This record gives sequence, C-alpha cells and structure tokens, in this order.
Amino acid sequence: RERVMRVSVLDYGAGNVRSLVNALNMLGCEVDYVTTAEEIDAAPALIFPGVGAFGSCMEVLEERGYMEALQRYVRADRPYLGICLGMQTLFEASEESPGVRGLGLIPGTVGRFSPGVGHSVPQIGWNGLRLQKESALLGGLSDDDAVYFVHSFRVAPDPALAEWPLTCTDYGEGYVSSVSRGRVAAVQFHPEKSGPVGLTILSNWLKMSLDGAAPAPVVAAPAGRTAATRYCKRVVAALDVRANDAGDLVVTKGDQYDVREKSEGGAVRNLGKPVALAKRYYDEGADEICFLNITGFRDCPLTDMPMTQMIADASRRIFVPLTVGGGIRAFTDSNGVSSTALQVADAYFRSGADKVSIGSDAVDAARAYIASGVADGTTSIETISRKYGRQACVVSIDPKRQWVNSAADADGHALVDHSSPDRGVRGPAGQALCWYECTVQGGRAGSGLDVIQVCTAVEALGAGELLLNCIDCDGQNAGFDTALVASVRASVSIPVVASSGAGKPEHFADVFEASGTEAALAASIFHRKQVSIGEVKTLLAGRGVNVRAAAAAAAACAEAAAADAVAKRPRNS
Repeated sequence: RERVMRVSVLDYGAGNVRSLVNALNMLGCEVDYVTTAEEIDAAPALIFPGVGAFGSCMEVLEERGYMEALQRYVRADRPYLGICLGMQTLFEASEESPGVRGLGLIPGTVGRFSPGVGHSVPQIGWNGLRLQKESALLGGLSDDDAVYFVHSFRVAPDPALAEWPLTCTDYGEGYVSSVSRGRVAAVQFHPEKSGPVGLTILSNWLKMSLDGAAPAPVVAAPAGRTAATRYCKRVVAALDVRANDAGDLVVTKGDQYDVREKSEGGAVRNLGKPVALAKRYYDEGADEICFLNITGFRDCPLTDMPMTQMIADASRRIFVPLTVGGGIRAFTDSNGVSSTALQVADAYFRSGADKVSIGSDAVDAARAYIASGVADGTTSIETISRKYGRQACVVSIDPKRQWVNSAADADGHALVDHSSPDRGVRGPAGQALCWYECTVQGGRAGSGLDVIQVCTAVEALGAGELLLNCIDCDGQNAGFDTALVASVRASVSIPVVASSGAGKPEHFADVFEASGTEAALAASIFHRKQVSIGEVKTLLAGRGVNVRAAAAAAAACAEAAAADAVAKRPRNS
C-alpha cells in the first residue's frame, strides 16, 4: 500500500494559503493545519507561508505561543520550508516593523528595497535565481527559469550570513532570495505561484523531507553565477466575468464597457467559461490571471458569493497569481447582513486569490485624502494593505480623455501632450492636449479628479499596484494609450499594469518600450484566439523585452491531466 505524504502548514490567518495547499494536493501530498505549538513540535515536515506585515505576523506568532516552538523546530534541523514572510521571520528584525523581534535564527535585519530608476517597489513579478551553492532543492531547474516574487523588503548580502544563502536575485540591487542549511530552507519567492518551475521546487522539497530521496543537486559555479538575473515583464490575461441573463457566470468583453450584443435582444456577449479559459491561458504561459467581476452580486451573502466559488475552482488548477477585481467594497446583502471591504477581501483570499483590485471605492478614498491630506486608516485600501501587505492591494482606475485647447483650459489638471507623431490621437477638434478624468460606476460617471491625483493619493494610502483601463481604448484593438501609461509610471513608485487597446503582439512591445510599465494586460484578443500568449512573448523576446519563456510554461500542459485527476479528489478544507 502506497504511503501518503503528509506535511503540516502553519496558517496564521493572513494571505492565500489555499493556493499552497492546492499545489501540495496536486503533488499527492495531504496537509494538516497547525493550530497549536504542540502540533509544530509533532510535525513531520513544516511549511510556513507568510504574507503581510512583519510586525503583524510576529504579533500573531507570539500570541499563539508559536515562537518558541518554531525556534526549537528549526534549531533541531527538522524539515522546514519558509515562504516569503516565512523566510523573513527567520531573521532578527525587519525595517518594516522597527522594534519588533523576529525568530532570530539567522543573523541580520530585513531591509526595504530602495526605489530607483527603472524599478518600482514592491517587486511584483517574475525574476531569476543566482545559485550560491550546491542544491537538491533546485534540482531540475536551469539558469533561464524564473519564479514569482511579490515583496517590498529584502535580505541584503552579508558575510555574517555565512553558509545560509542559497540563491541571490537582482532587482535594482542584489539580494538573498533563498536560504538553506541542513534540512531547513526558506525562499523569498512563491513556489506555489511559480507555475511548473515552482511545482518542481515543492516536489523536490517533499522528496528531500519525506522520502529521503533527494533529486540530483544543481551545482553552482565556483564563484556562483555571476550574470545578473533579469526581471521579466508580465503578460496578463484578463477575464471580465458577469452573470448572463440565465444567471450563469460567463466571460464577456465590452466595446467601451458595453458588453451586450448589438443584435436584437442584446444578450450578454459570451466568450466562454471563466475557469476553462483561465486554465487555457495558464497552459499557454500567462504570467498572471485577472478576474474582473462586472456584476457585483450585491444580493448574495458573502458566504455564497459566486465569484469566490469560481476563484476556489481556478486556484485548484492554476499555479500563477490570481487577481480579483470588482465589488471589493462594503455592502449589505439581501438578508440585511453587512460586510466591510476587508471582509470581502478576506473571502477572496481564503478562496485562493493573491491580490484584490479596488475600483470606485478607491476614487472615493483618494478624494477624501486629497481634501484632508490625512490617511485616517479606515479606507478599504488601508485596511486591506495593513493586514495583507500593500502588494496584495491593487487599484483599478478607468480614465477617460478630456480634450482641451490649451493648458489654461485644464483647471490645473495634469496634461498629456499627444502632438508627437508616435502617439497619433487627437481630440474631436484636432486638440493635442488632454487630461485624463478618473471615472466611476463602470465608466458611467466622472469624478472630477485626474488620473495623477488619484494614482498618487492611492499610493500614499497603501496601494501596491495600479491597473490602468483607458476607456477611450477599450475594445478598439488599436494599441494601448502609451502616453497615459508613461505619465502615470513617471508619477508613482509602485508597479503599473497597462490595460485596454491591445490588438496585436506589437502593441505589448510598444507600451513596454514607451512607458517602462511592469505589465500589460489583454482580454478579447486572447479569448477569440486572434493572438496567443506565446506569440506575444515571442515578439517581445525578439524586440529585446525580457519575459518568462512561454516554452517553460508549456510544461504546464504535461501536468494538466494529473491536475484534473487530483481536482476530483477530496481536499483539505
């Protein structure tokens, strides 16, 4: 009878643990959740996945009596894997939470990335690994493989770390991206979100920890790999999800936000089932999947929200980051039960989402912040980023061009000049100047605020990423509004995702080259198979834009059958 692999996972209540459990389940491993210090002591192998703030995490570990048990476990050289914050807590302290002590198992203090030209903070996206020593954990990987990072703080190289560093990564500066000693390992990246490469790493760790059959080790060059790793621009597949007239969830796409067919009857445009399409994009090499809820489901109890059920299903099959947008705000359901924006976000994170995207609620928060100059701690952006970290909080903005004849007509709003030949758009009377008004209510109403006002305000409130959906370009397939994206990218220090307008692979290269944005998103051209994700990445690579190779992601197809088979198995709840 085949022995069942079992590991213990420490879930301290913040972040997407569901995706890690799904990845372990897919690899044939069952999971026990740690709820007491005694269960840490008894764990055959322990994984600590962490996101959010260092101080909040350490406070929970202290309150639950986990700190001493974790220290005993690691010092005894028992099988341990820390992920993201689960790596940072091994150190003595973090600049994120001055005065808060870490587990103190590795010397040093975790520091913040320094914002600089060409890179934003947090680092959100795919990057490589420079091996520092022989490692079975990374067996089967090559120098060209990339893994998924999402963090604002990092461990700087230091001789005091002695034999601990396993890999380093470059992002404006070199930093330690994983550590190992004996049977203890920890990684700054998220293997459960790193596609087939990440699943290989998890599989290696399970074999080393539970089977005692270590994979063939990867051997570092005598002085480690000297070539710097390269951050990869992200190609994101977006799915606008709503209920059709029969109440079924479908993927749709609008023409300047109109999602109904022009024919008689005007049915909701149906481009496929959300999870099936998302799985296809994962197999093709999408770096991230973004589900945008354009229905709202305001009458549904939070415990029975169709979107949370869909995300749970997607996270069992897809092992790259999942973002959910739409409806992330306070509401009262048909039973009279009220939920805060944070509680809505909690439900999505528990279902398997990695990030949530806030829309009109963010414009309201920006307006209040601009008026008072004070962040009062109560907005949805602040409450979500405080619990889960700013990297988990995206703000989606729907700007629309407002053309003016001269700067004097703009009432002080930030202007963009479209007079250069490469931008090629003009106003109805031939104007070359415009400002971008942030709209609300799905583009149906203006806010009176310009895009730079809103973007800088939400960054100050704690947003970690911006999603720019230019209404004028939506559904036109004529290219991204590169002038808009460049103006926002130059005004903030957080990552920006360009959206709306992609019609061919060249449009992705154009926006990356013209704006320096970190990611670009498309929907309908992928849904209708006009362009594949592989074609986009091939074109980008040919133009010198660094991307995660679609060929590496194609390995996902090889494990698709196994994933689908395991999906039918009972899982840990």
